[in-house]
Amino acid sequence: MADSTKYIPINERSLVSDLKLKNIFSFQTKKTRAFAYVFISVFVAFTFFLAFNPSPDPSSPWFSNIFTTTPIQPNSTTTTTPSSARSHFSSIYSFFFPSNSSTISRSQTLNPDPPNVIKDPPIALNQTQTDGSNQTTSGSPPTQPGSNQTTSGSPPSQHGSNQTTIGSLPSQPGSNQTSETVPNLASEAPKSVPNNATENVVKPSPNPQGSVPISLGKDAGSGPSQRKEEKSTGNNNVASLGKELGIQDLVKNLVNCDLFDGEWVRDESYPLYKPGSCSLIDEQFNCFSNGRPDLGFQMFKWKPKGCTLPRLDGIKMLQLLRGKRLVFVGDSLNRNMWESLICILRNSIKDQTKVYEASGRHHFRAEASYSFVFQDYNCTVELFVAPFLVQEWETKDKNGTKKETLRLDLISSSADQYKTADVVVFNTGHWWTHDKTAKGQDYYQEGSHVYRELNVLEAFRKAMTTWGMWVDANMNPTKTSVFFRGYSASHFSGGQWNSGGACDHEVEPIKNTTYLTPYPDKMIVLEKVFKGMKTRVSYMNITRQTDFRKDGHPSIYRKKHYTAAEIKSPLHYQDCSHWCLPGVPDAWNEILYAQLLVKQYQQNQHQKP
Repeated sequence: MADSTKYIPINERSLVSDLKLKNIFSFQTKKTRAFAYVFISVFVAFTFFLAFNPSPDPSSPWFSNIFTTTPIQPNSTTTTTPSSARSHFSSIYSFFFPSNSSTISRSQTLNPDPPNVIKDPPIALNQTQTDGSNQTTSGSPPTQPGSNQTTSGSPPSQHGSNQTTIGSLPSQPGSNQTSETVPNLASEAPKSVPNNATENVVKPSPNPQGSVPISLGKDAGSGPSQRKEEKSTGNNNVASLGKELGIQDLVKNLVNCDLFDGEWVRDESYPLYKPGSCSLIDEQFNCFSNGRPDLGFQMFKWKPKGCTLPRLDGIKMLQLLRGKRLVFVGDSLNRNMWESLICILRNSIKDQTKVYEASGRHHFRAEASYSFVFQDYNCTVELFVAPFLVQEWETKDKNGTKKETLRLDLISSSADQYKTADVVVFNTGHWWTHDKTAKGQDYYQEGSHVYRELNVLEAFRKAMTTWGMWVDANMNPTKTSVFFRGYSASHFSGGQWNSGGACDHEVEPIKNTTYLTPYPDKMIVLEKVFKGMKTRVSYMNITRQTDFRKDGHPSIYRKKHYTAAEIKSPLHYQDCSHWCLPGVPDAWNEILYAQLLVKQYQQNQHQKP
């Protein structure tokens, strides 16, 4: 029957004669005849629909449009397509065979199609790929960031994408998606980015969860940093630190910047630690505890002309130093810097019981060496006292009388203890201005020879040459970073350190460069020694920086109480060489921190393929 009527025109008035019907059906009543006509009409209509699809395939859109309703994407804009035209036939079929179930709303979506079965859903407008083409995807991996796709049964999209998703997991924040509700999955988030998805680099928020911000101070538009202790991660890679904290570009700018050509700017977010908060500061440097009334000298930040120093974050510096030894070698000005750094690092840690001097000491002026242990970071910050960097010696004159000399040809006796350290900061200078060294009479010695008289500048050159040769011969430049901190300026007015010189009336830095002192001859000699060395030395040239700060010395606040004899003594002097803590040495450590960041950055750049 189907074959005989397959190609009969739709507008044919009579399909089968009444006679043939009578022969087939022997119905005599009007009702039975009417029923037969209706039945045959429906049958012919059904056959007509099948004529457009001779081999009905369940996966065919024609067949599915007869028995199903094509889902309409919510809020989508569509044009008239073949599938939309076929919907008229499905509505006719539903008229003859109404369903008992409720009609699916146009705003609803169907259950996801079986996996790996590619359908032909309606093409939505305004859906553009990253390359500008329109694409409809089903069962596909996540789209590239910024792409706009119609996706069925796909994993969540990347940030910023604009997708219509059927049967997918919840979308990422910021995406514009319509998705079917999946029970018990609303709180789940993707645990990793698929390999075939392009990483979307986004600038970190001011304080990402679990990170410690490096505040840049007023010059960078930030106030005091809220430093929190991070969990130990074992990662001292500054590239990842830079990415996490948003300072990588800042570090790049430091690479070719002269960190020592700048000015002091007032910044009320300083100092880096509160006055009186660090019990490790020796009385000699503790101006706050010794009663100094003005504290404005602490609220200055060093600002290089060509870049901005990152604010020293104690936790981040400890991460850079994890598993390493940082050693200071030199005179009491290096002890000034060492105590400053101990206070900064220690005050950044919540559990300060895990920071301690290895031998249990609490005063740091009597012994030849000290070592602070930072237990959680398996690192130490140490000090070796060597005011000349070469050995102080003792010899006998012709009469057999012992006298002190300075061996210009021998490195200090403690050198073997720090030659394998990871970071070493050397200094010398102030002891070369004392009477014995300045006069140079029967004091300087090489081998068994004691110079009857030797110019102090020549003696300094010989001593620094000995130091440079020892560094080249004993320090591995691939392991040890060598720094040399330059001469720290003094500000005695009306005399020298032992002849009534004073600076107690100074409360502001020097602002007119006319009043700065000439660059020291000894530092010119030192720079020539650097040029003759194989080892690369990072020169911390803080001479000009410190020359501005006539206000930062302990002056009369070097002690808490003076005896009557000290007050009356004509030799009573003020300290206008060392620095109050908190104070100027904190800036030296901030520069050291920046230089360590730069070194790590350069190493990472060198290691890239």
